[in-house]
Amino acid sequence: MLSSTDPAAAEKGSRLSHLFSGILYDIMPGPLLIIASAAILLVTMAFLVIRLSMLSTMVRELLGHLAKSMEDKHRDMLKDLHEGLAKQGDRLSEALGKTSEQLRGTVESRLDQISGHVTERLDEGFKKTNETFTSVMTRLATIDEAQKKIDSLTTNMVSLQELLGDKRSRGAFGEVQLEALVRNILPAAAYTMQHTLSNGSRADCVLRLPPPTGMVAVDSKFPLENFHRMFDRHADEASRALAQKQFKADVKKHVDDIASKYILPPETCDGAVMFVPAEAVFAEIHAYHYDVVDYAMQKQVWIVSPTTLMAVLNTARAVLKDIETREQVHIIKDELSRLGKDFARFDERMKKLADHIRQANQDVEEVHVSSRKISQRFARIDAVELEAPEVETPVLESGDG
Repeated sequence: MLSSTDPAAAEKGSRLSHLFSGILYDIMPGPLLIIASAAILLVTMAFLVIRLSMLSTMVRELLGHLAKSMEDKHRDMLKDLHEGLAKQGDRLSEALGKTSEQLRGTVESRLDQISGHVTERLDEGFKKTNETFTSVMTRLATIDEAQKKIDSLTTNMVSLQELLGDKRSRGAFGEVQLEALVRNILPAAAYTMQHTLSNGSRADCVLRLPPPTGMVAVDSKFPLENFHRMFDRHADEASRALAQKQFKADVKKHVDDIASKYILPPETCDGAVMFVPAEAVFAEIHAYHYDVVDYAMQKQVWIVSPTTLMAVLNTARAVLKDIETREQVHIIKDELSRLGKDFARFDERMKKLADHIRQANQDVEEVHVSSRKISQRFARIDAVELEAPEVETPVLESGDG
C-alpha cells in the first residue's frame, strides 16, 4: 500500500506546485510573486511534512511486524529443531540401548556441533536484523531532524511576516538595519545614532563628514502597506490605482517630514538622506515614480536603499581616510624637519668625535714611543749594559795602587 500510493501523491503534489508556480509567474508581479512563492513553498513543505510523518509511522509499523515475524520464525525453527533432535536422540537411544555408549557420545558430539552452528547462524541473523533496525532508526532520526528544521523555518517566515505587518516593528527593523550598515563601514567617530538636533527632532543617524559637507542626517522610512495593495491580485483596478496614489502620497509625506526636521543649515548640511530598508520599494520608486524622485531632489532629500547607502558610506569613508592622510602628511613633514635638524647636530658632534679620536690616536702613538724607549732601557739594565765603562775604570785604578 505504501509503494502504490505515496509516489502518486508526491507526483500529484509536485504537479500542483509546478502548476501554481507557472500560473503565479504568468499573472503576478515581482514582490507579490515572492510572497505567493513563499506561500506555495509553505504549503508544499507542510504536505511533505505530513507525508514524511505518515512514512515514518508506516516504517515503524513495518519494522515492528518484521521483527515480531522474524522472532516467531526463529522460535519455531528452534522449537522444531529441538523437537527433531530430541526425537532423533530418543530413536537412537531406543535402537542402540545401553551398549552403544560410544555411538551415543559420537551422536551427542555431532548434535552439539549442529547446535553450535545453528546458534551461530541465529546470532548472525539477529546481528544483521539489529544492524538493519539501527540503520532504519538512524534514518528516521534524520527525517525527524529535517522535520524540526522545516517547522523552525516555517515559524521564522511567519515571524518575519508578522514583523513587517506592524508599522512600529517595521520602523524598528529599518533602524536596526541602518545601524548595522553604518557600524560596519564607518568608524565610531564618524557617526552618531539617535542624535537630537537643536530643533528637538531626533534623527535615526547623523554622519559627521569633514567640511564643507558637515553633518548629514539619515532617517529610516518603510512605506509598505500601500505598496502591497498596489500588487494585490485580488483587488480591482480602481483599488490598485488608489493604492498607487496613496503610496506616492506616503513617500512625499516622508520626504516633507525629513526636509522640515533634519535640514538645519548651518548645523547640518543643506540635504538629508531617506533610507528605505526594502530594495523592492526603492526600485519601485526609482523605476516607475519619477515625479516622486524629482520632488525629493527639489527638497534636497536623497532616497537610498541598503545597497546604495553602502555606496554612499564607502564614499564617505574614502573622504575621511583622505582627510586623515592629509593631516598625517603635515605631521610627517614636521617630523622629518625635526629629524633633519637632529641629524645636522649629530653630524657636527660626529666630526668633533672624529677630531677627538684622531687626537687620541696621536697621543696613543706618542705614548707607545715612550713605552718602547722605557722598555729598551729596562732591557739594557737587565743586560747590565748601563754605564759599564765608568764602573770598570775605578776598579782598575784601585787595583794598580
